[in-house]
Amino acid sequence: MDDTADYKKLIEAALFMSPGAMSVAEISGATGIASPGTVEKLVNELIADYESRDTSLKVMSISGKYMFSLKDPYISKVSSMAKGPDISRGALRILAYIHAHEGITQSDIVKDFGTSTYEYMKELQEKEFVEARRFKRTKKVQTTPKFNEYFSV
Repeated sequence: MDDTADYKKLIEAALFMSPGAMSVAEISGATGIASPGTVEKLVNELIADYESRDTSLKVMSISGKYMFSLKDPYISKVSSMAKGPDISRGALRILAYIHAHEGITQSDIVKDFGTSTYEYMKELQEKEFVEARRFKRTKKVQTTPKFNEYFSV
């Protein structure tokens, strides 16, 4: 494959098949396109292509990673068919609580939900939905831009 159009189709296929958002490095590894600059340029072209098309799909960027998604008017119509985010029910409860109490301390969350909070916090941090920063003898927890983009908040 030497044609730019073929590379763009290859990137499109990789994004379509990926279960989650992909970084430029992951796209490069999956497609064999050695230049990260070329990958980024082609992904940006794909984003523009999908924005200009009369389609329900779009390519979106979430915290420097890329994935397929639906355009806004279609999300609410078919969201019931979608599998929920790859996140445990307990972590989702904690995440909703953190969002409602932005800037809460981890110790306060533990008081309300118990010690299982630590396991859920680890999961939420690995998925980059929350960040925790040292605050006195505990941590102050808040949602990330990835959370806002992923859940369309």
